[in-house]
Amino acid sequence: MREEENKRSSQSSSLKRLFKKRWVFPAIYIASAAIILTGVLWYQSNASDTDKYEYKSSDLAGKKDQTPAVEVNTAFENFKMPVKNADEAVIKTKFYDFNAKAEDQEAALVFYNNTYQPSTGVDITMKDGETFDVTASLSGTVTRVEEDAVLGNVIEIEHDKGIVTQYQSVKDIQVEVGDKVKQGDVLAKAGQSLFNEKVGTHVHFEIRKDGVAVNPSSYFDKPLSALQEEVSTGDVEESPKVKQQEKMEGEDGAENADDQSSETESGEDKDQSSDKGSDDDKSSYNEEESTQSKEKSNS
Repeated sequence: MREEENKRSSQSSSLKRLFKKRWVFPAIYIASAAIILTGVLWYQSNASDTDKYEYKSSDLAGKKDQTPAVEVNTAFENFKMPVKNADEAVIKTKFYDFNAKAEDQEAALVFYNNTYQPSTGVDITMKDGETFDVTASLSGTVTRVEEDAVLGNVIEIEHDKGIVTQYQSVKDIQVEVGDKVKQGDVLAKAGQSLFNEKVGTHVHFEIRKDGVAVNPSSYFDKPLSALQEEVSTGDVEESPKVKQQEKMEGEDGAENADDQSSETESGEDKDQSSDKGSDDDKSSYNEEESTQSKEKSNS
């Protein structure tokens, strides 16, 4: 027992001597500060290594992406004939082109209601003369579905601002206004129209920019951007109906000008005749005065 007590007393005395030294407490403070600083830095480094991107369990490799695909820009789609099998299609009536030959212009006229109308599109049939599926030439939004006995019903699809395609002479329509269609989607079946009965079963196809019809055959297999570029440079051909109206207005203006010129000429003739009459009156009056003066002098 005495030995243990001696050991304890010796240890306590040694500790007392240690604490009495000046460098002990500063060393303890420095060591404590170092331990605390090390702990703070370790905690911060672990926090920065956490997943800052917050990956979800649904973003695992190999999992199918549920985000809907973005539709292809229609500006890069090529205009297609509104039929599934273009190799079997036949253009019966062409677009009326004012710059074409006389025989081509004559072939592009449609006789309806005892008058000849210029074709503002193309009439497409099949070689066998049977009905066929009418498809969307480009992707777009259906803006018009109308029943028309003369034209044989009409579907209109908008593809860009002011650029639309029209599908006339159709039946069994499968789309409604507001539907978004993709290129090649079936719109209806080819039918007949009163406007061009002699063609038989067909689809009348038009491409329009700001209401002006352009030649569809000039844009088949060309992108929508080609039409946009030509529109920006002003190269789009005017509608045959517009040109015909301008031509008639020009002829009427020429006739009015001829009438005005004839009226002017007749007015000038009248003025000349009246001037001549007044000159004759003046000469006769002068002769009378001279005769009277001679008689007075003789008397």
